[in-house]
Parts: sequence; C-alpha cells; structure tokens
Amino acid sequence: MENCIFCKVIAGELPSEKIYENDETMVILDIVAPVNPGHALVITKQHYENIFDTPEAFWEKSMRTAKKIAPAICQAMNTSDININVNNGYHSGQRIFHLHIHLIPRLEGDGHEMWHGKPYKEGEAKIIAEKIKKAL
Repeated sequence: MENCIFCKVIAGELPSEKIYENDETMVILDIVAPVNPGHALVITKQHYENIFDTPEAFWEKSMRTAKKIAPAICQAMNTSDININVNNGYHSGQRIFHLHIHLIPRLEGDGHEMWHGKPYKEGEAKIIAEKIKKAL
C-alpha cells in the first residue's frame, strides 16, 4: 500500500525498533504512543486493513507471533500481565489501517483503562445473542 506507514516500515523506508521478524510478520516497538515501556506491535508483512480482510492463515501466523513475543515482553518488563489487543475500524481506535496486534505490558498502577462496561437491561442479552447467532 503506497501511503501505509507500516508498509513503509516493513520496506525499511521508515525507522523502527524491530524486535522480531519472520517471513510473515514483524514486531516493532510502538514508538509513537506506547501505553507502557515495551508496548509492541505485531504487523503483517502483507498489507491487510484489519481482521475482516485478513486471510485466516495470516491471522493465525500473526497470533503465533504474538504468543511467542508476549512472554519475552513480560520477562523484559518484569511483569506477568499483558493486554493483547486488535482495533478494527476507526471507532474501535484503529488509526493505521494495516492489521496490527498490540502487545501492551501492564504494570500495577499504570493508569491504563481498557473500557467502561455496563450491564444489559432485562432481556437485552438474549436478544443480542440471537442477533449474533443469526448473523453467523
């Protein structure tokens, strides 16, 4: 993709702090807005916008890379806690439209909040579950 930041990183046209690389993926530190030190991104070497247009085989390879790197991040950052997160679409927080998986080491008192939930109204969960099952 011509103007994709991650495609330029993969091509060596933009600088990055590379942690790991294999034939399908690259792992770099998030140097723009890391939540905590050690916050890394698993990026696919082929351009896919998000999980919805990524072939299953590439998604599986990306998750294998995440599983390999996550324990190393935890060890290096002296924590046992990590968030593994994928934003899909603008309203979910995705700002770079190239599939990437966030590996965010978590530390006690780091102040990072994932989201604020609220319970379903009476009967609402059943209706929503049925809608999702129907969409399958």
